[in-house]
Amino acid sequence: MAGRRRPDWRRRWLPSPPLSVVVFCFWLLMNDQVTTGHALMALALAVLVPAFAARLDREFARIGSLRGVPRMLGILALDIVRSNITVALQVLGPERRITPGFIWVPLDIANIHGIAALTSIITLTPGTVSSALSDDRRYLLVHVLHLEDAEQVIRQIKTRYEAPLMEIFP
Repeated sequence: MAGRRRPDWRRRWLPSPPLSVVVFCFWLLMNDQVTTGHALMALALAVLVPAFAARLDREFARIGSLRGVPRMLGILALDIVRSNITVALQVLGPERRITPGFIWVPLDIANIHGIAALTSIITLTPGTVSSALSDDRRYLLVHVLHLEDAEQVIRQIKTRYEAPLMEIFP
């Protein structure tokens, strides 16, 4: 019996103490006052959330080259400003000139963290919203506020965002 380890009950109930602390503090910060009820709810969540999170299938991020990050962020900032102006003009103009639509963007990026970053970037850019990811992670459904040329939108997403993200998340 000396060679066998007993299961550690603390590990089972608190698989990630730092996450428990964050959940506890975050819950209290979300409320406007600290009461016994809020503290008890924060404690319950601090035990339950990490326990469920530990059971999730994890796919760890592999980071490649970060050289392209400043350039990509600059392009994104410029695109956000341009898109805000374009969307404002479209919304303030005649409604009949807006032709919304959905497009399926074929993905070359396979890293789920890169895909998550891509969907966030698309959604951050006014006029586009990431709507769904196919089960095989090969296609991303994107809603475009004013869709004139689907191939051009796909080309822009792939060259301006997906290609740099593939260097960051190989």
